[in-house]
Amino acid sequence: MAKFVLWRWKAVDQHGQMQQGALLADDVASVSEQLLNANLQLLQLRKTSSVRSGCWHIQQKIQVFRQLATLLQAGISLSDGLLLIAQQHPFDEWMLLKDLEQRVSNGIPFSSALQQWPGVFPALFIALIHIGELTGKLDECCKRLADQQEKLYRLRKKVMKALRYPLFIMVVALVVTVGMMGFVLPEFANIYRSFNAPLPAITLAVMAVSHWVTTQGVWWFLAGSVLVSSGYFLRKKKPHWQEYEQKLLLRIPLVAPLWRGQILSQIYTTLSLAQQAGIPLLQGLEAVENTLTQLMWKKIISQISVKVTEGIPLWHALSQSGCFTSLCCQLVRIGEESGALDLMLEKLATWHHSHTEELADNLAAALEPIMMLVVGVIIGTLVIAMYLPIFQLGDAMSAG
Repeated sequence: MAKFVLWRWKAVDQHGQMQQGALLADDVASVSEQLLNANLQLLQLRKTSSVRSGCWHIQQKIQVFRQLATLLQAGISLSDGLLLIAQQHPFDEWMLLKDLEQRVSNGIPFSSALQQWPGVFPALFIALIHIGELTGKLDECCKRLADQQEKLYRLRKKVMKALRYPLFIMVVALVVTVGMMGFVLPEFANIYRSFNAPLPAITLAVMAVSHWVTTQGVWWFLAGSVLVSSGYFLRKKKPHWQEYEQKLLLRIPLVAPLWRGQILSQIYTTLSLAQQAGIPLLQGLEAVENTLTQLMWKKIISQISVKVTEGIPLWHALSQSGCFTSLCCQLVRIGEESGALDLMLEKLATWHHSHTEELADNLAAALEPIMMLVVGVIIGTLVIAMYLPIFQLGDAMSAG
């Protein structure tokens, strides 16, 4: 479905009993068709709201598949497990589990039912569930999928936290500096002009900056805001801008190792999970491409898939892309030649995961004192520039 809308309905079943519930559909016709297939006569239909953006967050998917794995391991059937999860889920949008339950009850495979919701379940989910159906280990595949997604989600959160911290500190320092120069320093400047006495060089420099902030800084700020907003909207409409931005991220000293490590961890983890589940390499690469959100990396994986289709070994395709280290390519080569590609991919995923976590922790620990020092220098300079003339005036009065 292209657009999900939550509908609440009341209907009469074939026994004349009143029934009510909620459905996700595109329009009224889709709701009527679903109710008719369930032998329900529609009486009342109300459109509640569009689907909330966070209702199908990866955390919700992890929770659903982990609960489903637990229920399946307890001996509960798939259709009953889907119905139980749907009834107790806090988000009404997860009524889609009832739709999945109805399809499964009608004999449609679970993986085929998931394909009806491509905006919710990526290709990796569908492929692993299909393998679980073929091997009879659906509970194990659900648990493995939940563990893999949770591992990647935690790493992504840690990386984003490490990158956001210095940015937040610098924004706070900038806001405090602009506030003092725009509102506090002009008052001190008016007082110092009435002294008709020479001022220290640091005070004159800060007053000059303060004058620029109050007279021209606002216009520069507005112009910068307009440029940033325009660039943000153009970035969405022009994909090559996104690719250029992602290439630029790989050149920033502190950001590049974290960002690259997170992406490589996701790629190797997904590939190793696909290989361990018995999914062919090309389908695993397709699943990786569908799970990535970065345009540059999606293009790289697509090019690797084309080369593998042409008969080029995976390790050679990785080395030709230029985004994978020689050590990674050698380990993949060993895995391909020895028939233990899944093991090597898992080792690479584990190494990149632990290495990226260590980089994130070290970055946060190293930047904290540096950011505090920068903020202290900025605030200290402003305070000294404001109060130094007062001290000199006091000394002059004492000498007089």
